[in-house]
Parts: sequence; C-alpha cells; structure tokens
Amino acid sequence: MADTAMDYEAVQGFVDSFGEMGEVFKKVSTVLQAAITILRATAFFGAFGTAALARYLSGIKPHIDRLSATCGEFNSDLRAAMSAHVEADEAAEGRF
Repeated sequence: MADTAMDYEAVQGFVDSFGEMGEVFKKVSTVLQAAITILRATAFFGAFGTAALARYLSGIKPHIDRLSATCGEFNSDLRAAMSAHVEADEAAEGRF
C-alpha cells in the first residue's frame, strides 16, 4: 500500500490564501458599491455615460460577492478538513 502524507504547511498556505482572497473580494465589493453610488448620484445630473457605467458595475458586483463567499467557504472547509486529518493522524499514530 502506498504511504501517503499531508504537508500541513502547504495546506495551511492554501487555507490562508483562500481567506485572504475572500477578504480582497469583500474590499473590491465595497469599493464597487461606492463607485456605483457615486456614478448613480452623478447620473442624476444628466450624464448618460455614468449611468451606463453604474449599470455595468452593478452587474459585476454580485459576481464579486459570490467569489468572496466561495473563498470564505473554501477557507472554512479546508480548515475543517485539515483539522480532521490532523486529529485522525494523532488518533491512529500508534496503531500502525
């Protein structure tokens, strides 16, 4: 049977990366919302281009929000999986 092992540091790096990406997407979403609000306010004074840009950014924002949520979910799932693997390794340490 093949000997398999998990490189905990590498997996922890992935976990941290997903957490960081989720935070970056949250910040991007916040900035997009601010830009949309500003563009809508200026479009009120008659600039068609700003209204179109606000509408375009409003279409992108839900995707950014979903990416943020997905990264957060990956972060928590990977963290839980790694924790379970470490516990299983420690529980089975003397058995084999």
